Amino acid sequence: MDTIDQLLENNRNFAAGLAERHLDVEPQRHLAVVTCMDSRLDVFAALGLGPGEAHVLRNAGGVITDDVIRSLALSQRRLGTREVMLIHHDDCGLQKVTDDGFRMELQETTGIAPSFAIESFTDAEADVRQSIRRVRSSPFLPHRDVVRGFVYDVDSHRLREVEVAEETPA
Repeated sequence: MDTIDQLLENNRNFAAGLAERHLDVEPQRHLAVVTCMDSRLDVFAALGLGPGEAHVLRNAGGVITDDVIRSLALSQRRLGTREVMLIHHDDCGLQKVTDDGFRMELQETTGIAPSFAIESFTDAEADVRQSIRRVRSSPFLPHRDVVRGFVYDVDSHRLREVEVAEETPA
């Protein structure tokens, strides 16, 4: 039995133990969480979230890409979210590569230059600040006033907030 077959069996057992219920497509907490795909971060457990309470968007590094903005725009404009929580973490795999190095590796092994940005970083807090600024400056997002960022410690499982100074117009 391969891993996916094992997971399908897990799902059958999971579903058999639950009563059937319908959750609304709009998240109850009107919250979207953007975080890394890292398997050490159980977002629902770490934040005490249950099914139907928040949208959780995950990618390598939890970075704010065009696709994340697309998903947040749909989340806010069609599905009622109003707050955005960004969570990066320490010991991230994107801190262990460089954009140019990984791009070159992909091109050398496939013969094709990737069309996507790698978005590696060395400082998780600095990247959280950049992500907050990207969300706050997106014209596609109507709800940009409650955007907060955090770094998750993979050993202690605690979040620490990353502040971004408010920028005053010149």
